[in-house]
Amino acid sequence: MDRNEYLKRIDEKVASGNFSDDWDSLSGFRIPEWYKDAKFGIFIHWGVYAVPAFANEWYPRNMYIQGTREFDHHRATYGDHQTFGYKDFIPLFKAEKFNAADWAELFEQAGARYVMPVAEHHDGFQMYKSELSKFNAFEMGPRRDVLAELKSAFEARGLIFSVSSHRAEHWFFMSHGKTFETDIREPLACGDFYWPSMPEPDHQDLYGSPPSKEYLEDWLLRCCELVDRYRPKIFYFDWWIHTAAFKPYLKKFAAYYYNRAAEWGYQGIINYKHDAFKFGSAVLDIERGQFADLQPFYWQTDTAAARNSWCHVEGMDYKSSVEIIQDLVDVVSKNGNLLLNVGPKADGTIPEDDRRILLDIGGWLKTNGEAIYGTTFWRKFGEGPTAVEEGQFTDGKAKLFTSEDIRFTMKGSALYAHVLSYPDDGIVKIKSLKERAHYFHGIIRKINVLGFDEKPVWERTDEALIIRTREVRSPYPVVFQIRVD
Repeated sequence: MDRNEYLKRIDEKVASGNFSDDWDSLSGFRIPEWYKDAKFGIFIHWGVYAVPAFANEWYPRNMYIQGTREFDHHRATYGDHQTFGYKDFIPLFKAEKFNAADWAELFEQAGARYVMPVAEHHDGFQMYKSELSKFNAFEMGPRRDVLAELKSAFEARGLIFSVSSHRAEHWFFMSHGKTFETDIREPLACGDFYWPSMPEPDHQDLYGSPPSKEYLEDWLLRCCELVDRYRPKIFYFDWWIHTAAFKPYLKKFAAYYYNRAAEWGYQGIINYKHDAFKFGSAVLDIERGQFADLQPFYWQTDTAAARNSWCHVEGMDYKSSVEIIQDLVDVVSKNGNLLLNVGPKADGTIPEDDRRILLDIGGWLKTNGEAIYGTTFWRKFGEGPTAVEEGQFTDGKAKLFTSEDIRFTMKGSALYAHVLSYPDDGIVKIKSLKERAHYFHGIIRKINVLGFDEKPVWERTDEALIIRTREVRSPYPVVFQIRVD
């Protein structure tokens, strides 16, 4: 690839399109309705790091930090870092059982509406065919264009194809391998696997130790190559792009992506963290966390089926299906989407625990999907005593929801009340719908229980809307469809 020529084409597309590379122009971004209707997507962390399958997807960094358990594990299992470095896992990443059609079938059964494989993680190995580096899945390891196969399989089943880039952090990710004798040594040039391995900055420092112009241009080219080759409907960015040096390149990428998507007949979506993008120019994402209250803007949370790792490792600490479904309901009631990650094994198979969780979610959505897909928020997101901690990285332990914890969604004339933990005695009290509630004067015509034939008995009192059932039992949230005038 002629990098300078490609950069020139990017500038021309930005100059000639409806979006230019400034925040005022990019604030013209509008979220397409399909995304707001979708509610549930699948994230996929799969790459070379699945071969060692130890600790988490930061193994490539931590294996070069002396004193860490990854360092000790690597030396004990694979030998000296000079003779067996991270690059030596690439030939072992064969993906011999990978079948994109099987993945697509599973994700469809899970009830997902969009799917987002990681195109490139911090380790710098591209999971797609690229002209910018030979260290990609088409030329090494699996020797297959993984993204192309996934895009074809997903779209064949009506799943929206998206990608994520975690490339920004590669600037420093492998730098610890330069602190002692390893396989990471100079000279390193643009396109090399370990390039540039610069000293790791303070992650809270937004201005010091900025990436070089060469690195930032390479980052931009990799992102635009993904757009041009695979036409994703969503482009997700991990953290560190919020540092000052990336800002001009972020604006240029956004303008390029939005303009290219418009040429192809759709509105592209960017997911970002922290304050990387100007508010309103893309969709905010909260990593492993959520908001405590209803938000006036649309947002997304990305979390994983396991607490301890995004990629597959030995000793996964899985969440329960109940917990994930409860979180899905909570997020949707607060005007958001849930992006749930699974981590396939190095051979390309999806672990049975991940499959079980996905099928459990799919089974619940098959029954209760009308209360999730295409819904919007109500005047309040819900009620109940259990406080949801706000912010990122708050999913370290399960929330203990009670039968008083209820979440609301609505569609047309139906208000849906999701009881997050159904009571054994079958008596549900919804205080928000009590007689003469100051924010609800609607007339309730009918109440059904989704997935059950029983017709509930109900009454409105000055205390609550009281619903009684005899036969309804479920470990999962139970949804009442309330028809109102």
